[in-house]
Amino acid sequence: MISPLFFLVVGFIFLIYGGLNYYIGLRGWQALFGFIPVLIPKVYWTVFWLIALSYLISRFSQEFLPTVLFEELSRVGAYWLAFMFYFLLVITALDIFRLLEYFFHFIPVEIKRSLNPALGLTVFILVVAIISYGAWNARHPRINHYDLTIAKQAGALKQLHVVMVSDIHLGTIINNGYLTKLVNSVNELKPDLVLFPGDVFDENIESTNKLQTVDNFRRLNAPYGVFAVLGNHEYIGGNAEEAIKYLGEAGVQVLRDSSQEIAGSFYLIGRDDRSSERVNKVKRQTLNTLMQGVNRALPIIVMDHQPLQLNEPVDQGVDLQLSGHTHAGQLFPIRLITQRIFEDDWGYLRKGDFQLIVSSGYGTWGPPIRLGNTPEIVDITIKFSK
Repeated sequence: MISPLFFLVVGFIFLIYGGLNYYIGLRGWQALFGFIPVLIPKVYWTVFWLIALSYLISRFSQEFLPTVLFEELSRVGAYWLAFMFYFLLVITALDIFRLLEYFFHFIPVEIKRSLNPALGLTVFILVVAIISYGAWNARHPRINHYDLTIAKQAGALKQLHVVMVSDIHLGTIINNGYLTKLVNSVNELKPDLVLFPGDVFDENIESTNKLQTVDNFRRLNAPYGVFAVLGNHEYIGGNAEEAIKYLGEAGVQVLRDSSQEIAGSFYLIGRDDRSSERVNKVKRQTLNTLMQGVNRALPIIVMDHQPLQLNEPVDQGVDLQLSGHTHAGQLFPIRLITQRIFEDDWGYLRKGDFQLIVSSGYGTWGPPIRLGNTPEIVDITIKFSK
């Protein structure tokens, strides 16, 4: 039974979301669209609310909508979330500026009379340009290379070539075309080992399954195998078991609080995501428990989706941890927040013998937009030296 608190929280979220959108819509009408002679308020507000609410409509009506309509509403809504974010930033800054002008009167009257249409058009063009660049940027991943040394012997293995791809978010928006490009890029690097540290799928796995992504994953070629762990989004959508099934069918082994000795040369440990405790009410195992029976003289590589509580792998003698989750903020200036939440929200970090690489991810969540960061495939060369 759903508690009254749930409805209260959902109602509050809807109220805030509706209020923010009304603020954007009102400022848009006052500053720009109200000056278009053929556009009447009724038409303007109907179109505005259809766009602003499209993401919510798609999410709450998924079971009743035709697949094509659901996917198009989701796509329009996802883009609107980015427009909403940047319209809020720009409009709020301008309103603060207006408030200061109200008290200090530093703009001449003749300029103020003609300011609204010109300023409104400028804001509109600016935000459209920002979103357009962000959409282009999100579709042009780069390959970032790291050269590491682990001060251990790995049997007869002197060097290991690892390709890591996090946060693909396969679903309604990030589709099979993205995956085809990804698999081609990974195979061109000729890795020894391919790793997916979480959020391979977004919430809507069924849509992804229809795009036959399993066949694409099967094309990955790595002598030491292809491995993955679950991220928070596989759990948020309640699709963790389906994700494991699809990946297994594609030849991708999911490590769920388990370890694997590979070629007698190194260990790969995959940690279940922290979200599993909230969703399944089962606490994930400690790293100390997972390393029982692990030969610590060999190199130890850990995949953990969220780069939190780094003291644990440091204390347990982990040599390298690979993580994602942060998206490096995805939309500027959100990275100012992720940099304060995570000790390392993107890139390389070393603490003694422990090394960490956090990827900005390959795909996107929500808006298919990236600003202030770039999607990436992480290419790692590890040398082993006693």
